[in-house]
Amino acid sequence: MRQRASTLLIALAAVSALGLTGCSPASVTPSASSTPVSGGTLTYASGDAEPSCLDPHVGGNYPQALIATQYLESLVSRNDKGAIIPWLATSWKESADGLTWDFTLRDGVTFTDGTPFDAAAVQANIAHVQDPATGSSTGYLALQKITSTEAVSPQVVRLHLSAPDSALLESLSQVWVAMESPTALKRTQDENCASPVGTGPFMVTKWVKQDSVTLVRNDDYTQGPADSAHTGPAYLDSIVWKFIPDSASRYAALQSGQVDVIDNAQPDTIVQAEKSDQIAHLDAPRPGASNRIELNSGKAPFNDPLVREAFIRSANIDAAVKSLFFDTTKRSTSALSSAEALAVSRPDLFGYDPDQANQLLDAAGWTKRDADGFRVKDGKRLTVVFPVSTNQSIPAEQSLFEQLQATAKQTGFDVQLTPMDLSSWYGALAANDYNAVSAPYTKVGPDVLRILYHSDGITPAPSGYFANLAQVDDPKLDALLTQAAKTSDPDARADLYTKAQNRLLEGFYLLPLYDQQNHYLYRTTVKGLRALPTVSTPTFYDAWLAA
Repeated sequence: MRQRASTLLIALAAVSALGLTGCSPASVTPSASSTPVSGGTLTYASGDAEPSCLDPHVGGNYPQALIATQYLESLVSRNDKGAIIPWLATSWKESADGLTWDFTLRDGVTFTDGTPFDAAAVQANIAHVQDPATGSSTGYLALQKITSTEAVSPQVVRLHLSAPDSALLESLSQVWVAMESPTALKRTQDENCASPVGTGPFMVTKWVKQDSVTLVRNDDYTQGPADSAHTGPAYLDSIVWKFIPDSASRYAALQSGQVDVIDNAQPDTIVQAEKSDQIAHLDAPRPGASNRIELNSGKAPFNDPLVREAFIRSANIDAAVKSLFFDTTKRSTSALSSAEALAVSRPDLFGYDPDQANQLLDAAGWTKRDADGFRVKDGKRLTVVFPVSTNQSIPAEQSLFEQLQATAKQTGFDVQLTPMDLSSWYGALAANDYNAVSAPYTKVGPDVLRILYHSDGITPAPSGYFANLAQVDDPKLDALLTQAAKTSDPDARADLYTKAQNRLLEGFYLLPLYDQQNHYLYRTTVKGLRALPTVSTPTFYDAWLAA
């Protein structure tokens, strides 16, 4: 097994129940509901863990992406059909050998501190993400193939790559590699974490830890990505971004009008909300990987493929999803999200079959049971250590894990679920103290498979995080994923990813559950809200408040 970091640098601040203050739009001018108006403060309540740093270059987790989408912008975006579209870059060109890319940048753009956005700014941002001192994980892994940058002119930047990268544009659309002011990046990391400076429609003005972040409109803003509904500044005066970890409290605040939008809505809450004429629902599953349980093939018992398959056959996921999620999501049998056109589904591999599970365990030598009904071999119990991040797994998902625990016990697995805060959870992964784990990971496009399952991913990023939590070390899979990442021809690329997914799924390294969930509930007075079709974070640039 390859060496891993013993400690992690990504840790999120603990969250607690928070008091609420009414921040709804008393100042909005009355208007017809179809005509956007300027003004008002929108209050957003997040159930995700409060970031320890508002700069998504540092670490690179989803709570950072949620808020940073409001004040940082990327070189490119993508539309709801999955096509890459212009944003801070107006055009781009790949060399014939795939080793250089030229990006032409929008002219006249400045960061909110007055620093010009130009080729030098792009260079500074890529250097910041790649600097080990930054402690990047998601961004660092996305930009691994960029070896150097060159300012061809103030408005043209050239990226030099170590190998062709068919996923480069998808990677550059993500907020974890969004553009920040080079001037601001020269500050200490603590200063930049507290108030990153971007080119976006809003600016960070105040952060009260364990309470809220205040964002105000950038009046000099001119335009968003190419699929935006308008140009010029945002309509909203400001956004108050609150952290309310308790789901019942979040929904109660939404019902009462104390907040305007909430995320991490629970399945039963969604069903209830859809009966209301005052609350609307935005379902925006994340791209990239499905939500899944990774089986640690780097150590016993899941270093045995028979045991991995037996565990998967012991899991009645279909019944759990049906009973716990109230049709708000569907069971997945793919390593990729349904938002990805190249996703391969294999329902034949992931059905509940306890009889077959028992036969597989017998064949693997786990033939005896102890007094508690768990299988034993060579004096050791068939134990599955399963740390659970309470910040990332909603209550319904935690209940699903408990149902899995119960059905797996019937075939002899001792599944030990351990709820943890996010910092402790990262620590358990770094110490290799797990056999199974549900670890959300978002990256645009099928190249997420390389990040998650290429053997290179067993080596930690500078942050200390390693993405290949299943610890897959399969040279044939590595070759498929490496070749797919180099292949621009769409048919050839699709064939390689199909072969890679089938090999991965047939190796029983993961147990797919469902798409990574993004359910936003919002009051019907909020108009123009959408999820950015990159990593499905909400964007409030086009949003406005009706009377």
